Amino acid sequence: MTPNTLEIIIIGAGFGGVGMGIQLKRARRHNFLILEKASSPGGTWRDNTYPGAACDVQSHLYSYSFAPKPDWSRRYGSQAEIKAYIEHCVDQFGLAEHLRLNTEVQSAAFNDQSQLWTLTLSNGEVLTSRVVITATGQLNQPAYPNIKGLDLFQGECFHSARWNHNVDLSNKRLGVIGTGASAIQFVPQIAAKAATLSLFQRSAAWVIGKPDRAFAPWKIKCFRYVPGLQKLYRSLIYWKNEARGLAFTRFSWLLKFGEWRAKGMIKKQVTDTAKQRALVPNYQIGCNRILLANDWYSTVNLPHVNLVTHPIREVTAHGVVVNDGSASGTEYLLDVLILGTGFRATEFLAPMRVTGRNGQSLSQAWQQGAEAYKGISVAGFPNFFMLYGPNTNLSHSSILIMLEAQFHYILLCLRALEHKGAATMEVKPERQAQYVTQLQSKLANSVWASGCSSWYLNADGKNVVNWFGFTFSYRNMTRRLKTTDYQFQPKKDAV
Repeated sequence: MTPNTLEIIIIGAGFGGVGMGIQLKRARRHNFLILEKASSPGGTWRDNTYPGAACDVQSHLYSYSFAPKPDWSRRYGSQAEIKAYIEHCVDQFGLAEHLRLNTEVQSAAFNDQSQLWTLTLSNGEVLTSRVVITATGQLNQPAYPNIKGLDLFQGECFHSARWNHNVDLSNKRLGVIGTGASAIQFVPQIAAKAATLSLFQRSAAWVIGKPDRAFAPWKIKCFRYVPGLQKLYRSLIYWKNEARGLAFTRFSWLLKFGEWRAKGMIKKQVTDTAKQRALVPNYQIGCNRILLANDWYSTVNLPHVNLVTHPIREVTAHGVVVNDGSASGTEYLLDVLILGTGFRATEFLAPMRVTGRNGQSLSQAWQQGAEAYKGISVAGFPNFFMLYGPNTNLSHSSILIMLEAQFHYILLCLRALEHKGAATMEVKPERQAQYVTQLQSKLANSVWASGCSSWYLNADGKNVVNWFGFTFSYRNMTRRLKTTDYQFQPKKDAV
């Protein structure tokens, strides 16, 4: 390697990139750089600043096991508190010297001759590295709907993940397209101030109550000062959540209890019978993400809130037209249009271009859908590792459990490279194919394959997002590295 070549480049400074950086430092590996396209770390918790933004995993589990936070203010952390936690971890573990902000990677290409990765930045600068670790997440690219006339709207229009806080929503005619995970959080926050609020719902979501509350000051003191209490509390949460994995993967009939809870909340909080019917999904609970909220149904029940279930025909200069059976459709006049249409979750690493051995692009390798060995390694892409890669998302627990397993596995890979004195390692194609076949076979029997349209599936209906089982099974799978799963290339000068 040349003197200017880095050992490791991490792309992204959310939970994945920051956590990986911490583990590298703890392993006494200091020749690395974390590249972040934004002006601060935080990932999705930096980007999503919409009113009411919060996590649906308990705070003590939605944090690193190696960086406990005893003073979480609530059972479920808010966006601001989670972002502050990530920033605190950057300071606590001395990552500032490894963090380069406002640095977007346009492309990453493996050079067969030098056996190094070349990264081209948006400003034209080029960096070289022996190892690349991507930590760009699955929820970083907003999905904008393909609706006729959207660019013609003359009012304010923005995506919920790019919230425009300069727009005053008071006494305005508001429109929201989408009723998913973001909308069920921000709609109750903005509904009261609106003159009217029109919710354009393509399909209803299963929403159950969120057992959230502030921690009493004495509890926070106990977490801080009673030895082992916070670890015990985290463990209890972990196993409680893990038990829910049975319902998603093996015994989907257990989810009927959640369906019963949701229908009970609708009946109790919604008096309009038409709205009641529209709020009950027509698919099996769990097929799509189950959402947590206490004020969603009561908000939809407000008299000035319109729940529109007719398909959108087009957006005009002054509103949204829906196909309701009439010749010209019905137009809902709006001052502000908010897009709560989620993310391009199945388009991993987009819009960055990644090119592996022999000039093969990742988009070419993934023509049949994104896939990776253990969600981490991709055949044909040497010394390339992914955090929160294909099929490592969860519906029942904290993604940080999966991330920490991946940190450990990648460190094992780095040690194997050193132990063998190799220049590169890449997973064998046949091993990856065998792994993916087994994984997809198990996913075919899960609740996510029960027939609904969800962000877990790509355009061809392949589940490229979710892990099929428990987090402890994934941790066991990544606890050790089988070097026979990989092919190692010697250094050129050693041949």
